Amino acid sequence: MDIFNLLTTKDQKLFEIVHVKKGQILFHEEEICEKIGIVKTGLIKIISYSLSGMEIIYNEIKLGHLFGNNLLFSSDRRYRGNVIATLDSEVWLINKDNLLILLENNKSFLETYLSLQADFSKTLNFKIKLLSLSSAEERLIYFLKEKQPYRYQSITSLANELYLSRETLSRLVSKMEKEGLILKNGKTLSLPRNKY
Repeated sequence: MDIFNLLTTKDQKLFEIVHVKKGQILFHEEEICEKIGIVKTGLIKIISYSLSGMEIIYNEIKLGHLFGNNLLFSSDRRYRGNVIATLDSEVWLINKDNLLILLENNKSFLETYLSLQADFSKTLNFKIKLLSLSSAEERLIYFLKEKQPYRYQSITSLANELYLSRETLSRLVSKMEKEGLILKNGKTLSLPRNKY
């Protein structure tokens, strides 16, 4: 369901609407989260960098999805990465007081908000499990078990999702494909049936 369809004209007045250009940082790493955002158009990512300079994508926020919701009521409200537009985007922002008013007065929005929050928790648990796997092969298999068939834009973007270097993943995909451990069709990866 489109979360924006749940908002009355009165509800919409509780939001601040901002337009961000591709590459523009909306909030900086370590900045205190004062509002949650909902992506109306475009694409937002929360990105940080490891000490070695590798890009770490904490979250990718697509149309109708939220960011900042896990921070706004937290005891530590600092962003863990830069909130950056990867496409020209329209974002609706709402502060804590207005969000509480909205949640109290719009049951449909409340239910959708809680559903999105639950989905975020599932995604976070998936990433924690993924990072707990020590070998690159285990990570790829676990990832594909959850998301297959998986079509990737580039080997670099997939490597970022798996928290691996591009080189490591490229070698791994070639090796596992030769051994029949994964199936590759163009830019789509999947696992053989009854293999895992």
